[in-house]
Amino acid sequence: MEALYHQTNRLLQETQQCFQDLSLKNPETEKEIQARIDQITSNCEKLDIMVHKEPISRRQNAKIRVDQLKYDNKHLQAALRSHQHEMYRRQQEEQEREELLSRRFTHTDHDTSIIIDYSVQHNTSLQNANRGVDDMLRSGSGILDSLRDQRNTIKGAQRKILDIASTLGLSNTTMRLIERRAREDKYILFGGMVVTLLVVILVIIYLT
Repeated sequence: MEALYHQTNRLLQETQQCFQDLSLKNPETEKEIQARIDQITSNCEKLDIMVHKEPISRRQNAKIRVDQLKYDNKHLQAALRSHQHEMYRRQQEEQEREELLSRRFTHTDHDTSIIIDYSVQHNTSLQNANRGVDDMLRSGSGILDSLRDQRNTIKGAQRKILDIASTLGLSNTTMRLIERRAREDKYILFGGMVVTLLVVILVIIYLT
């Protein structure tokens, strides 16, 4: 019994020293410690049997020493389990951190894609607005040209009427009526031009 006791006690002390290497995160060290703990447990079971074979005078002292080995061995097992639990927790945290970073990068790429799509749509809208403004300007220019032509036509007609009236010898009252109508037509012409310009300006402001 003495030989097995000293062998187990020495194995217990060596196992305690092995815990210093656990900080190196070497899986083989963890396996070696577990194997040593299992061996100590097996030896303690054998020592329990041997205790009952000791003389009565030595039996109590022998049991105390074996119980101390078993107590120390339980502490080693608890320390190993605590280390394993800590390593598992760190691995879980690392895995969750990597998953979180992966989701962030995915969302960032998605947000960038949305920004690019919005920029493309915005540029397309600006191009369409510019084309619309150009069309409105061309249309407004055509309307102004048409109004100028109408003005020239009215002026020509006015001159012809005055010439005819002068030739026919119309009264001054009739001449004044003709001139007043000509002025009214001129006001209508200019009013139409102003309204057209305002419409074009409002459309340009709205589209831009």
